[in-house]
Amino acid sequence: MVLAAAAAAEDKKAEDIRILELDPSDSGFTDFFLIASGTNERQVQAIGDAIEMQMKREFGTYANSVEGRRQSEWILIDYVDFVCHIFSAEKRAFYDIERLRKSATQVDLAQLKTALAEKTTAVRQAAQTAKPAKKTPAKKAAVKKAAKTKTTKTAANTKTPAKKTPAKKVASRKPKVK
Repeated sequence: MVLAAAAAAEDKKAEDIRILELDPSDSGFTDFFLIASGTNERQVQAIGDAIEMQMKREFGTYANSVEGRRQSEWILIDYVDFVCHIFSAEKRAFYDIERLRKSATQVDLAQLKTALAEKTTAVRQAAQTAKPAKKTPAKKAAVKKAAKTKTTKTAANTKTPAKKTPAKKVASRKPKVK
């Protein structure tokens, strides 16, 4: 998702795109920061819109929150796993968010792609080794039949006590006094 967001920012001619992988012990709220700059307010807003559309189109994901859209000097888009910071050039120099996150490691896009490919292949291999052997149709039918007879036997053998209903109170009628 981070790569797709970076590609969307790049398509809108964002400048100085950086991806920071945050240290888990330092920051427990997200894994990555995507930081980009636009040359003017319209471009900053266009970059933010492009990222949101890309996430919606490719992953069906909407931002958890979006802030700063009205001023378009610093737009923050929170996708929980990663956070996008889109700055105007002046605001990026002023806040210098890269300096604030010294423990974060800057990730190159090529590095991230290769790490993602390695992780994907590892997960696929683990899933293939963990798959149980497929049952043949004859075995499936035998298992279904055994399960069916087991449930009918247990239902016949178990006795449930009759449910007691509370006795109705009969109200004594007193003659009405006039």
